[in-house]
Amino acid sequence: MTLRQSDIDAEVSAIREAYAKARAGGAPAAHHPPRDYAPYRSSVLRHPEQPLFAVTASNAPEAVELTGPVFGPADVTEFDSDLTRQHTGEPLGERITVSGRLLDSHGRPVRGQLIEVWQANASGRYPHRRDQHQAPLDPNFTGAGRMLTSETDGSYSFTTIRPGAYPWRNHENAWRPAHIHFSLFGTAFTQRLITQMYFPGDPLFAYDPILQSVTDDAARARLVAAYDHSLSRPEFSLGYRWDIVLDGPSATWIEEGR
Repeated sequence: MTLRQSDIDAEVSAIREAYAKARAGGAPAAHHPPRDYAPYRSSVLRHPEQPLFAVTASNAPEAVELTGPVFGPADVTEFDSDLTRQHTGEPLGERITVSGRLLDSHGRPVRGQLIEVWQANASGRYPHRRDQHQAPLDPNFTGAGRMLTSETDGSYSFTTIRPGAYPWRNHENAWRPAHIHFSLFGTAFTQRLITQMYFPGDPLFAYDPILQSVTDDAARARLVAAYDHSLSRPEFSLGYRWDIVLDGPSATWIEEGR
């Protein structure tokens, strides 16, 4: 039996109704979705089923990061944060600037942290051998970048190309809305967090079970960047602002073992 968009929509609606009923009954807000969110089919097959195991220096000294990742000017360069300058030619697509701040639950800046991004090109294709759908590759766009947050205010800024939507095989005619993946390192590699940033007004939001797995409306809205004209650069790029909050009631959704 072919799984259609209407089947996914029905499952999403049922989960949202159950969540709304639970909230009305006094249940706390669910800022992160369940790991076995059924409309996102592959999460059902691969999500962790056992409780997390705390790795410490005493029970597994060889498996724990005892020192944090150290990145400095010799490791991260200015070209790493500009995804449009990594090749000999200009990439195709709409050039954008994505800026924001990395914050803790109290709104304080988290300084000197490594942020990595990766994304599809303007046609919605990744330069990966497993991505073989019928969209062109761009020889001047690899779609990966990184930088350290500012030592003053925890800010970051990437120049890139607005990614395109792309098909995936969760169900028939499934399409992912345009998004950029963000990876955040803490004081150790074992603290790495991964999330996704979306663009305002995308018509595919309602049809995407990954985004819809964030059942709480406010939490889901925090994954969408805001257009900020002050960040746009004349005759060069459009600007988007997206702050990332690591914890607390305003935390940005992260991928937890998916």
